[in-house]
Amino acid sequence: MSMATLAEAIEQWMSDQVSSAGMNGVVVGLSGGIDSAVVATLAARALGPERVTGVIMPAHSQLADIEDARLLAGSIGITPLEIDLSHPFDTMLSTLPEGNDMAVANIKPRLRMITLYHIANTNGLMVIGTGNRTELLVGYFTKYGDGGVDLLPLGSLYKNQVRDLAREIGVPQPIIDRPPSAGLWAGQTDEDEMGITYEELDAILAAIESGQPTSGFDPDRVQQVQQMMARSSHKLSMPPIFAPQVSHV
Repeated sequence: MSMATLAEAIEQWMSDQVSSAGMNGVVVGLSGGIDSAVVATLAARALGPERVTGVIMPAHSQLADIEDARLLAGSIGITPLEIDLSHPFDTMLSTLPEGNDMAVANIKPRLRMITLYHIANTNGLMVIGTGNRTELLVGYFTKYGDGGVDLLPLGSLYKNQVRDLAREIGVPQPIIDRPPSAGLWAGQTDEDEMGITYEELDAILAAIESGQPTSGFDPDRVQQVQQMMARSSHKLSMPPIFAPQVSHV
């Protein structure tokens, strides 16, 4: 399937989802990154800019991230809401018991989820997520944070496919070129945190999913990816529900 055809298919799917739910439109967090840029652009094309609410939610974020989010919003004809979550984040930190670095970092995406759903509930919107297949398979998202959404239009696309799609639909080049980052802390990048490049990760995931041999890859890398998938599989399922055993007498 060509990227142009794929874009049209996702747009139609998004339109159908919003229509069948009887909602007024969608709300999406704008991080300045490529995933949110692709999702917001496709949503604006599918529904019209007037039905897309983009929200920039810095929390002690880099100015460059905010500027790229504004650049994207301007390119698709929407005026974004800007809600600074720095103070709520600081308040949470000062209120909660001391946590480790990851527990603290996960507060930000969970605050953003709360913000997006507040806007969605108030205005009859669906929260549209920005996670791609690569992130979903290895659990590179925050449970009940950026994973708490209504729709995942990129959930079947590997990261490299998202990049190709971004070029097809005209996402501004500075956003395509910037290193992927979840914005969890200053200077953080996805690839540094995971310890593997998206190019290699996508290739290994594609081989695993298609049942192809992984002998051409570094065995340590393959094991790393398999462990990431196993450790995070719970993120892709609803919580287990206890079912009592019924005794038949």
